[in-house]
Amino acid sequence: MATERLVVIGGDAAGMSAASQARRLKGPEELEIVAFERGHFSSYSACGIPYWVGGDVPERDDLIARTPAEHRERGIDLRMRTEVTEIDVAGQRVRTRDLEAGTDSWTGFDKLVVATGARPTRPALPGIDAPGVHGVQTLDDGQALLDTLAATSGRRAVVVGAGYIGVEMAEALLKRGYEVTVLNRGEQPMATLDPDMGRLVHQAMDGLGITTVTDAAVTKVLTGQDGRVSAVATESASYPADVVVLGIGVEPETTLARAAGLPLGVYGGLLTDPAMRVRGHQNIWAGGDCVEVLDLISGRERHIALGTHANKHGQIIGSNVGGDYGMFPGVVGTAVSKVCHLEIARTGLREKDARAVGLQYVTTTIESTNSAGYYPGATLMTVKMLAERRTGRLLGVQIVGGEGAAKRVDIAAVALTAGMTVEQMVSLDLGYAPPFSPVWDPVLVAARKAVSAVRKAGI
Repeated sequence: MATERLVVIGGDAAGMSAASQARRLKGPEELEIVAFERGHFSSYSACGIPYWVGGDVPERDDLIARTPAEHRERGIDLRMRTEVTEIDVAGQRVRTRDLEAGTDSWTGFDKLVVATGARPTRPALPGIDAPGVHGVQTLDDGQALLDTLAATSGRRAVVVGAGYIGVEMAEALLKRGYEVTVLNRGEQPMATLDPDMGRLVHQAMDGLGITTVTDAAVTKVLTGQDGRVSAVATESASYPADVVVLGIGVEPETTLARAAGLPLGVYGGLLTDPAMRVRGHQNIWAGGDCVEVLDLISGRERHIALGTHANKHGQIIGSNVGGDYGMFPGVVGTAVSKVCHLEIARTGLREKDARAVGLQYVTTTIESTNSAGYYPGATLMTVKMLAERRTGRLLGVQIVGGEGAAKRVDIAAVALTAGMTVEQMVSLDLGYAPPFSPVWDPVLVAARKAVSAVRKAGI
């Protein structure tokens, strides 16, 4: 039996999960695995970078799940500091560049996995590439930011964007003693929430001493005589900065895929079938932050950059490459974050998402506590729920509150995946004891109120 070669582009979550799973299923005599990574690190938690920058995670290596040497010990030829510069689909080969030696070469493949990840959104603004302006997507990016912080005497930081990364980096810089200003072009921080829920995050950030400026579209980055960043300008004001962090979000890194003619979706991500095989290509798979996935609620493709999905994609790809079977059905869009002690969570559709796909809906918002009101330390949380107007089908949930708030969204994520109505949710048998919940869990209180709203809307 001839040995096949699997080539993997990308040495982080999706790529190395695929390689590792394929290796579990097929030995070196059946499948040679060659993986290329242009950075210095493999199999690390990009989601943990803000907590490393903020000092919650003491060492960079704490974020690394498996080193290149460990992958090689398991029979994967992982080549670091090697960038894939071209995919020749017809010729079944990739061109690579050794970034240390500066040499190019070709490597053939029988099967290919594209796991090129995402890149920080970097708008084409004057001064955006000045020293002191950082995107934070990889461990290399995190190290570069920490090097800048160590070399900079000033203590003024500007974060551009107030999504998950922006809010988490604002907290990290605050912990490092910086005076932090967040510039957000939207109505409220956390555009993944509806504005009424984002307002709660805004209030919490203000309470921490983070200056959050909304409706503030950045127009340029100003530099000093030394060429380094000195301020960030909007249409109406200028904000001094010794360091700038871009927290605008990320885009699929599909430059290679686009040049190779592989199919891309409306968000620029690769399109795959449920087996994570690139559409129209029998021997090419893709996963992680470079792909678009099916939203099970709206029925449309969307781009969601999360390590949870990337690892699942990798497992499925590795299973299929290795001769087993796996399918990725889609997502409901669950995500959690925090700013200091305020927990933030969402799953399913926001109001504007529901409108965009033509769904008629009702909303309910309730306030409750994370434990019985009489139990010491009970903290408030706000739960917002969307339900389809005629059927009562759950469409989405957003939660903002104290300790114990965020992970309650998992109840809603399961209900969404199961296609439950809010009336069915009311009967869920959830755990209760005074330290953990009121008699009626906040999610169930919101569901009860949503049932009433659906009934009223049908009258």
